[in-house]
Amino acid sequence: MPWLYLTSLLFVILCLFILDRKYKLAFFYDARRSALTLAITTWLFSVWDLFGIRLGIFSRGDSPYMLPFSIVPEFPVEELFFLFVLSYTALLIYRFVKTRRAE
Repeated sequence: MPWLYLTSLLFVILCLFILDRKYKLAFFYDARRSALTLAITTWLFSVWDLFGIRLGIFSRGDSPYMLPFSIVPEFPVEELFFLFVLSYTALLIYRFVKTRRAE
Protein backbone atom coordinates (compact mmCIF):
# COMPACT_ATOMS: atom_id res chain seq x y z
CA MET A 1 0.00 0.00 0.00
CA PRO A 2 2.93 2.44 0.05
CA TRP A 3 2.09 3.66 -3.46
CA LEU A 4 -1.51 4.60 -2.61
CA TYR A 5 -0.89 8.28 -1.80
CA LEU A 6 1.22 8.90 -4.90
CA THR A 7 -1.29 7.02 -7.07
CA SER A 8 -4.10 9.16 -5.65
CA LEU A 9 -2.20 12.34 -6.40
CA LEU A 10 -1.53 11.20 -9.97
CA PHE A 11 -5.23 10.42 -10.38
CA VAL A 12 -6.13 13.93 -9.16
CA ILE A 13 -3.63 15.46 -11.62
CA LEU A 14 -5.26 13.46 -14.43
CA CYS A 15 -8.72 14.71 -13.38
CA LEU A 16 -7.48 18.31 -13.28
CA PHE A 17 -5.94 17.85 -16.72
CA ILE A 18 -9.27 16.56 -18.07
CA LEU A 19 -11.06 19.61 -16.66
CA ASP A 20 -8.37 21.83 -18.13
CA ARG A 21 -8.82 20.23 -21.53
CA LYS A 22 -12.60 20.44 -21.46
CA TYR A 23 -12.76 24.13 -20.52
CA LYS A 24 -9.40 25.21 -22.04
CA LEU A 25 -8.35 26.95 -18.85
CA ALA A 26 -4.58 26.58 -18.49
CA PHE A 27 -2.48 24.30 -20.69
CA PHE A 28 -5.05 24.29 -23.47
CA TYR A 29 -5.28 28.09 -23.30
CA ASP A 30 -1.57 28.97 -23.05
CA ALA A 31 0.69 25.97 -22.45
CA ARG A 32 3.95 27.89 -22.11
CA ARG A 33 2.63 30.35 -19.54
CA SER A 34 0.86 27.61 -17.59
CA ALA A 35 3.98 25.43 -17.44
CA LEU A 36 6.06 28.38 -16.27
CA THR A 37 3.48 29.37 -13.66
CA LEU A 38 3.23 25.84 -12.27
CA ALA A 39 7.00 25.38 -12.25
CA ILE A 40 7.54 28.63 -10.35
CA THR A 41 4.76 28.08 -7.82
CA THR A 42 5.74 24.45 -7.17
CA TRP A 43 9.34 25.57 -6.68
CA LEU A 44 8.32 28.38 -4.31
CA PHE A 45 6.18 26.03 -2.21
CA SER A 46 9.07 23.53 -2.15
CA VAL A 47 11.44 26.20 -0.86
CA TRP A 48 8.82 27.18 1.72
CA ASP A 49 8.57 23.53 2.82
CA LEU A 50 12.35 23.22 3.06
CA PHE A 51 12.50 26.30 5.29
CA GLY A 52 9.70 24.86 7.42
CA ILE A 53 11.56 21.56 7.71
CA ARG A 54 14.78 23.36 8.61
CA LEU A 55 12.99 25.35 11.33
CA GLY A 56 11.35 22.22 12.71
CA ILE A 57 7.83 23.31 11.77
CA PHE A 58 7.18 20.54 9.21
CA SER A 59 7.95 16.86 9.55
CA ARG A 60 7.32 13.84 7.37
CA GLY A 61 4.93 11.98 9.60
CA ASP A 62 4.33 8.27 9.46
CA SER A 63 1.85 6.70 7.09
CA PRO A 64 1.65 3.25 5.51
CA TYR A 65 0.39 4.89 2.29
CA MET A 66 3.55 6.87 1.56
CA LEU A 67 6.72 5.69 -0.14
CA PRO A 68 9.51 4.73 2.26
CA PHE A 69 12.03 7.20 0.81
CA SER A 70 12.36 10.98 0.63
CA ILE A 71 14.01 13.54 -1.63
CA VAL A 72 15.73 15.05 1.41
CA PRO A 73 15.05 14.12 5.04
CA GLU A 74 11.47 15.01 6.01
CA PHE A 75 10.57 15.91 2.37
CA PRO A 76 8.77 12.92 0.81
CA VAL A 77 8.57 12.37 -2.94
CA GLU A 78 4.78 12.76 -2.80
CA GLU A 79 5.15 16.32 -1.52
CA LEU A 80 6.24 17.56 -4.96
CA PHE A 81 3.13 16.05 -6.53
CA PHE A 82 0.94 17.51 -3.78
CA LEU A 83 2.44 20.97 -4.33
CA PHE A 84 1.82 20.60 -8.07
CA VAL A 85 -1.83 19.66 -7.38
CA LEU A 86 -2.17 22.66 -5.09
CA SER A 87 -0.74 25.03 -7.69
CA TYR A 88 -2.65 23.51 -10.63
CA THR A 89 -5.95 23.67 -8.73
CA ALA A 90 -5.37 27.33 -7.86
CA LEU A 91 -4.48 28.13 -11.48
CA LEU A 92 -7.59 26.39 -12.82
CA ILE A 93 -9.86 28.16 -10.32
CA TYR A 94 -8.28 31.52 -11.17
CA ARG A 95 -8.67 30.95 -14.91
CA PHE A 96 -12.25 29.67 -14.50
CA VAL A 97 -13.30 32.74 -12.51
CA LYS A 98 -11.51 35.04 -14.95
CA THR A 99 -13.21 33.50 -18.00
CA ARG A 100 -16.65 33.57 -16.33
CA ARG A 101 -16.28 37.23 -15.40
CA ALA A 102 -15.40 38.07 -18.98
CA GLU A 103 -18.68 36.59 -20.27
